Amino acid sequence: MARALLERCGETYAAEAGIRLRDTPASLYQLLVLAHLLSARIKADIAVDAARALFAHGLRDPKRMAQATWQERVDALGEGGYRRYDERTATQLGNEAEMLLERYGGDLRRMRAEGDPKELLQQFPGIGPVGVDIFLREAQAVWPEYAPYFDQRARKGAERLGLPTSPERLGRLAEDGAERGGGKAGRGRPGRTRDGEAPARLAAGLVRASFDNKAAQEVRTAVRA
Repeated sequence: MARALLERCGETYAAEAGIRLRDTPASLYQLLVLAHLLSARIKADIAVDAARALFAHGLRDPKRMAQATWQERVDALGEGGYRRYDERTATQLGNEAEMLLERYGGDLRRMRAEGDPKELLQQFPGIGPVGVDIFLREAQAVWPEYAPYFDQRARKGAERLGLPTSPERLGRLAEDGAERGGGKAGRGRPGRTRDGEAPARLAAGLVRASFDNKAAQEVRTAVRA
């Protein structure tokens, strides 16, 4: 089941948004923006499209985001289909970028070194407990001290598929599934992944299964086949 999930639904949301996730300031900032967008009551594909639109407009680091006008941010969000919350989110993204620059020099690694990101991330406008979960669910691929990170939403997906809901057991399933053939989603590339990458991918697949019954059924069908 874990292998099928990795193969069919195991692309992280960061990868889907075009983020090459690394432990670098720009990459982590882009993940913060994505987590911000995904945490709203809006479809995940719209949030991902909005993130891609912001990045396509060059708003890929906090300095560029802070320097952009409010209207530029609104327009980029609108291009991505993020219209329900575009005006409020445009304001929050600007304030978020300014705060990140002021407190951490634009580098979330400094925040990580200062204290617990589970608490410190919530200082940013628009980032609440759900946003923290989304960020760390993906960031575990490059911040291995948080792996395995399976939040409540991911565990709901595990329950729907009849998988264990313990983060530790899910983490072991992720590594085993990756080793046994659940390579990069859509590429069928087997082999061990780096610390945290397999759990991050499995968590993303479980989240998709929790929201999308069709995706969950496709995984069940693949297992039966």
